[in-house]
Amino acid sequence: MNQQQMTEKMAQGQGFIAALDQSGGSTPKALRGYGVSDDEWSGDEEMFAKIHDMRSRIISAPSFNGDKIVGAILFEKTMDGSVDGKPVPTALTDKGVVPFLKIDKGLEDEADGVQLMKPILGLDDLLRRASGLGVFGTKERSVINAANPKGIANVVAQQFEVGRQVLSHGMMPILEPEYSIKANDRAEGEKILREEILKHLDALEDGQQVMLKLSIPAEPNTYRELVKHPKVLRVVALSGGYSRDEACAELAKNEGMIASFSRALLEELRAQMSDQDFDAALKEAIDAIYQASTQKVAA
Repeated sequence: MNQQQMTEKMAQGQGFIAALDQSGGSTPKALRGYGVSDDEWSGDEEMFAKIHDMRSRIISAPSFNGDKIVGAILFEKTMDGSVDGKPVPTALTDKGVVPFLKIDKGLEDEADGVQLMKPILGLDDLLRRASGLGVFGTKERSVINAANPKGIANVVAQQFEVGRQVLSHGMMPILEPEYSIKANDRAEGEKILREEILKHLDALEDGQQVMLKLSIPAEPNTYRELVKHPKVLRVVALSGGYSRDEACAELAKNEGMIASFSRALLEELRAQMSDQDFDAALKEAIDAIYQASTQKVAA
């Protein structure tokens, strides 16, 4: 797929984005969920080798293809690796799946009810390298824990600042200001978040677009205005700690939002499974998430 084909797939493709980008502190937890205990690896190199084996198995599985999966988000080490003898981005595009790269380097301590992204050192070099490998876009995460207008404004401003840097390299940014589903004031705060995002969208140059990755809102269709905005290519939803069944049920209430799930996609997969059982479990997850992304129900 060339750039135009990938843009069209992201804009119009039926399906969802697979989030295969666990990194750093979240990797041991992901491996434990996959059935790989802490005593099966030692040090970061072996840990990341184990997680790459998991991701390679997912990408190689027959059910993982562009029929129901429009994109996949990769961790940097995954992007630099290979699957079946091909660079991972090439393996994805050969299957009709658009590759994205997680670029954030973790979160700052909480202030004003939010956690901003840590500085992303060497981002221009990383973007040049990713683009050269055929990666279409990026993803960057910060977290909102409270309906604090100042904090939310700071999160959105930082997201768009980095997003503009990504756009300058001809790549598509997925901006992810995650609102914690544990927050008691989420319904109020998500409206503040929506309005801040709208301000920054209106300030983008003509012809520029971004993607948004947002928590499934407490009130269905809170983000409908963002879904329909001409400067938004697509709005995708994170599972945010919901089980797959919960995440799919909530997502299905939101018109125009598709999934970008990680834990909810992988929760039934185990290293000990036969290839046949592994693919069957993966297919079951893919089918459920695809349905929630494409077949909406009344809220």
